[in-house]
Amino acid sequence: MWQPILPANPAILIGPGVIVIMAIGFVGAWTFDRRRSHLLLFAGACLLFAIGVCSQVFALPRGRANAVVSTIPYALAVQMVGEALLRRSGLRAGWWFHAAAFAGMLGLIWYFTYVEPALLARVYVQNLGFGLILLLAALRLTVLLRGSIADKILFWTFFIFAAHFIPRTLLTAGVDLPRTAAAFARTPFWFALHLSLSFFGVALALAVLGATAFDLIDSLEKEGETDPLTKLPNRRGFDRGALAIFDGDEGPISVILADIDNFKNVNDQLGHAAGDEVLQAFAGLLRSSVRKADVLGRLGGEEFAIVVPGARGDQAHALAERIRQTLASAHLRGPDGQALSASFGVAERHRREPLWDLIGRADKSLYAAKRAGRNRALIASLLPDGGGNDDRPEMFF
Repeated sequence: MWQPILPANPAILIGPGVIVIMAIGFVGAWTFDRRRSHLLLFAGACLLFAIGVCSQVFALPRGRANAVVSTIPYALAVQMVGEALLRRSGLRAGWWFHAAAFAGMLGLIWYFTYVEPALLARVYVQNLGFGLILLLAALRLTVLLRGSIADKILFWTFFIFAAHFIPRTLLTAGVDLPRTAAAFARTPFWFALHLSLSFFGVALALAVLGATAFDLIDSLEKEGETDPLTKLPNRRGFDRGALAIFDGDEGPISVILADIDNFKNVNDQLGHAAGDEVLQAFAGLLRSSVRKADVLGRLGGEEFAIVVPGARGDQAHALAERIRQTLASAHLRGPDGQALSASFGVAERHRREPLWDLIGRADKSLYAAKRAGRNRALIASLLPDGGGNDDRPEMFF
């Protein structure tokens, strides 16, 4: 009859118990934003780690098979941690890497268990293998060092967690280990190994949970600054991005305002669903036309704005013309079957001119383009009054 095997030091189960609580925390965080599937990988890794510890501590299964069986959850947990962190940053390790690493480690453990039994070799294989797998992931995650404080903390915590497997291996050099796994599991050395793994594992889990909280807050802020239809920054998001340029750039800056011509007819005659498709298509065209340094946003309705740092008025006007011509050949049709068009107003910033003063001048250029027959781009400096005066009511103030 099977008898339960009690651990020599019950304190060794504290670490796995805390890790299981962390797994519950990861699942809870995932319920707030189910797009973050990497949180489920973290939860799975925590549970697998706890299973691996219990397999060793309680000798399940007994005998030599325990060395192979307990390696399975440990190896999967390590690979899932690395994959989860990579996915959080939009990266992946690839199934072939995971398959090769898992098969290689399990094969070596099996060899040093049944073919050439060697407890010390198994310790080397596990610790060096886990360390190398995680360090390879850490090398790809150096992009986190250019991120937020939470990203930096997460990177260094993960790097230390990955690197600590190397000295763990070196510490076994010259150690007179017992011949059997059961005897080894009752040594202070084995207890110290598991204690260190639990400590660094909990530290990593806390760093991940902290970074997750930061991610969720950042996501909520971005959603509040994003137009849900076009996925472009809304008025608030545009303000923040544009003001950052205005506050830190003394060079030339220009603004382009774009307005889809006769858009009301699209909504009235084709329906709002068709109007939404037009807005999304136009937003995509604008997104593909601007540089990474430019700030693009939807101000409302069918009106969009682009801040073009480093560009003088004539350069911004040329960009507006290219966008206008691209739209003309995009085969977007209005209710009359004619190709849709857009009008553009361009203005270059005067010295120390506030953002919305500049946008006001660009808006006057846009209004002039509408009055001149639409489907054209006009620059404020070429208007009769230079874009400084107009009888149009100020719609932005």
